[in-house]
Amino acid sequence: MGAYGYLFAIALILLFTKLFGIASAKVHMPQVVGALVAGVLLGPSCFGLLEESDFLLKTSEIGVIMLMFTAGIDTDISELKKTGGAALVIAALGVFVPILGCGGAYYLFFGNGFNTSEFLSAAFVGVVFAATSVSITVETLTEMGKIKSNVGATLLAAAIIDDIIGIIVLSVLTGVSDKSVSPVIVTVKILLFFVFTAVVGFIVYHLFKIIAVHHSHNRRIAVWALAFCLLMAYCAERFFGVADITGAYFAGVILCNLTDMRQYVAKKLTVTSYLFFSPIFFAGIGLRTDISGITVKVLLFAAVLFFMAVITKVIGCGLGARIFKMSRKDSLRVGVGMVARGEVALMVAQKGITSGNINPDILPAIVLCVILAALITPVLLKLTYKEKETAVSSR
Repeated sequence: MGAYGYLFAIALILLFTKLFGIASAKVHMPQVVGALVAGVLLGPSCFGLLEESDFLLKTSEIGVIMLMFTAGIDTDISELKKTGGAALVIAALGVFVPILGCGGAYYLFFGNGFNTSEFLSAAFVGVVFAATSVSITVETLTEMGKIKSNVGATLLAAAIIDDIIGIIVLSVLTGVSDKSVSPVIVTVKILLFFVFTAVVGFIVYHLFKIIAVHHSHNRRIAVWALAFCLLMAYCAERFFGVADITGAYFAGVILCNLTDMRQYVAKKLTVTSYLFFSPIFFAGIGLRTDISGITVKVLLFAAVLFFMAVITKVIGCGLGARIFKMSRKDSLRVGVGMVARGEVALMVAQKGITSGNINPDILPAIVLCVILAALITPVLLKLTYKEKETAVSSR
């Protein structure tokens, strides 16, 4: 496309992702679905208008870093405190059961012997489906007037902890996958990263707290916050062997208690991300999803993987809710509410592919499962409330 082809690529991506995002919203689907479809259509498996480039790859990485920073800064600590132990147990089981189930599905189809490389690949696929996209569930519960219920509060807190645990597991796997480093060194570096995060977090939190007294709505504070995010992402990857998105996420968590400043920074960065970086990230996933050479084996794998992605969340999170004496109906609602996957799953998938731990050939199966999980969650969640509503109306 010539020296200025990147301008054409950006224009196409922004136009197509927005148009297909609007189309997705019209039929009550998440807009991310439209963005993924736009990437597939623009890519080599359909119209072939665009192909992945170093520029798009690096811009996409900035997009994913900004998304994780925004997720961190939007973390509601008060929600975590409300449900405490219940949310922690639900989240923990909601991470590890899918890792076993979805990782096991991958190993069943593509495993080749008992070795570290195969187990790492299976674990990475499992971690892709460990994270929950609670925004879809929140939208559904809000529409039904159930967001302030015990189930709603528990889901919100569990989803936050779910992401944190998933990010930590991803960091461990990213470190272990570096064959040039011993597991002991990996463990030490990860522990040092969290010590580093705690120390830097304490200093930066109080520094921003002082600045926010007079400048909480000043544009420069958003610039400083983004610079801090990028530095944390760089330090995580460069010095500790931890995924850059982990550093970005915890940079957001460090600032999430500065209420006035948090809202302002989140608003500014969300606009920047929405306008430019996020569309390139989601379209980039679509560009890498080559459906032209998809095989029957990959389609069968997608079917099994989708089943495991749904059932492992329902069982894992539902069991956690039952442990804390929630009713069977509410436990089922919690399990179903945690089924949705979205941005974080796609971020982990990208990280697995770039690190060589996920085979790009199975990306179509992963993307399909993420889309289907996002679509089926509102339907299943409404069905879990239907019986109760019918019983009330019949009285």
